[in-house]
Amino acid sequence: MSTLTLVSHDLCPYVQRASIALEEKAVPYERITVDLANKPEWFRALSPLGKVPLLKVVQADRIAAIFESAVILEYLEETRPNPLHPADPLNRAEHRSWIEFGSSVLNGIWEFYVAPGEKTLTAKAMSLAGMFARLEGRLDDGPYFDGQRFSLVDAAFGPVFRYFNVFDRIGDFGIMGGKPKVAAWRKALSERASIKRAVNADYESRLWRFLQARHSQLSRIMPKAA
Repeated sequence: MSTLTLVSHDLCPYVQRASIALEEKAVPYERITVDLANKPEWFRALSPLGKVPLLKVVQADRIAAIFESAVILEYLEETRPNPLHPADPLNRAEHRSWIEFGSSVLNGIWEFYVAPGEKTLTAKAMSLAGMFARLEGRLDDGPYFDGQRFSLVDAAFGPVFRYFNVFDRIGDFGIMGGKPKVAAWRKALSERASIKRAVNADYESRLWRFLQARHSQLSRIMPKAA
């Protein structure tokens, strides 16, 4: 048997993906948080890219470091019970594609919160609205991405929607409006135990302070207090 350690950062959405998958599979693991601004030497030695998430696997006399969230998710699918991918190869490939789309949404969110001015912020909000419109067209009756069964696509989008819990307190940017299926999916994911446990209780206050420190257009319009 192998032991697993998930090396994390408090705000990283890709870490949350791995944590959600581990929780859904009921896999025992240890979670360690590192300061990416002051990376410890043991982490530098383990992580070729110096990024999280990193899954440290100790198996007999072997220690392996698995990095990049997509690779971690696939490793867990291949080695642990309770599969989160569909069994059908075509459906599985489609799900992998939508997980990659989720990564593009996260990139769009980053571009949104670092936008330097009002015009750019508006443009990035419109781009995100278009991405969620594509999702609205893909979703069916729910409650999850592919119906009743929770999948790795849901694990990928749980951290996406969590950003909007804070964005919604800053203003209405027209990103989620008019998308009832997306709204229902967001609500279902917010109530999932594995998604709740993927972050610490103070996650939103930490994210608020992080956004305030960006010196972006979003930070300038944020209320002074959370």
